[in-house]
Amino acid sequence: MRHAVVIGGGIGGLCAAIGLHRTGWRVTVYERAPELTGIGAGISIWPNAQRALTELGVEAPLSPQRDGAVLDPRGRRLAGWDMSAYVRRYGLPLAAIHRADLIEALCSALPESSLHTGVEVLSATPDGVVHHASGSIRADLVVAADGIHSPVRQSLHPHARLAYSRGTAFRGIAEVPSRLSTAWGRGTEVGILPLLDGRVYWWIAEARPEGLRHDDVRAYLLDTYGDWHAPVRSLITATPEILHHDLYHLATPLPTYVSGRLALLGDAAHAMPPYLGQGGCQGIEDAVVLAAALASTPDVAAGLREYDALRRPRSQRVWRTSIRAGSLGPLLRNPVGAAVRTAVLRMAPPSTMARAESWINDWKPPRLPRPADLS
Repeated sequence: MRHAVVIGGGIGGLCAAIGLHRTGWRVTVYERAPELTGIGAGISIWPNAQRALTELGVEAPLSPQRDGAVLDPRGRRLAGWDMSAYVRRYGLPLAAIHRADLIEALCSALPESSLHTGVEVLSATPDGVVHHASGSIRADLVVAADGIHSPVRQSLHPHARLAYSRGTAFRGIAEVPSRLSTAWGRGTEVGILPLLDGRVYWWIAEARPEGLRHDDVRAYLLDTYGDWHAPVRSLITATPEILHHDLYHLATPLPTYVSGRLALLGDAAHAMPPYLGQGGCQGIEDAVVLAAALASTPDVAAGLREYDALRRPRSQRVWRTSIRAGSLGPLLRNPVGAAVRTAVLRMAPPSTMARAESWINDWKPPRLPRPADLS
């Protein structure tokens, strides 16, 4: 049985481990944190990623979204989120989930013996050797899903660097009845995604200088956004913990995602700003394609070359599109540009949102061989 080591127990790493496990690999997942869990925030799961989760056999408690709207700060409707149009076009609506719930669902799809927490990987080499704090291990495959600050990526691509995405994000989970919405002001986006059990994931993306911090984040948000449309003020007030992170992305695309027996996956390969909600979704896509490519051949290097050929053009196109989306959305501060954007949205038919970036949501995963196919 071929052995794979996955570095990183986030969404992409766990999905990769599931795909490899289901196609006959013995898998070891190393996670630096003491436990596998998600931060206190949600994630949007678009139709492309929902299909990938289905192919992986993952049953996650997704919250299918109902109709919503794009609003201005006062709550006036600019355009509609018509979920029936999504279903007609893609067979699925937009969905959302708490990151912790998704991590739990992914962990339950793996043998407990595969998951190793509290293990800090120091380095990994293209010949399949992984060095960690307690020793070394040699594997037939190494998957570096070690995030946006990936040490493995930097060892393979020492000139790769991160760029500030010109914005910061505040995020939280609250129990306040809310509908799906996105509100745009000048240099600001406020988003609301209903989850299950009455919870709501909300975020505020704001164009601002890098590194600016506040002694009291809640007070700053209430002072700045407390007069925005309902229920923004209530969400900020009811959130137990508000997260605040500056946003970064890879400054330039990588020339390859693979080297020898080593593959980069997820944010380690194509860290992008969150303005399309596709960062995690692209990591899930990576995982299915990686497992399928390696199941098609006993030659690991050949399988990784196929993975690179399939994933790099698409994920880097999404990366570029996400950067552009920020310039037209939350990062747009020019008053004339913002007024034009508002006018265009008001004239758009309800199905416009569903058609936007259809090449992303139309994606379908490759079929993974089932156990009967492997015997």
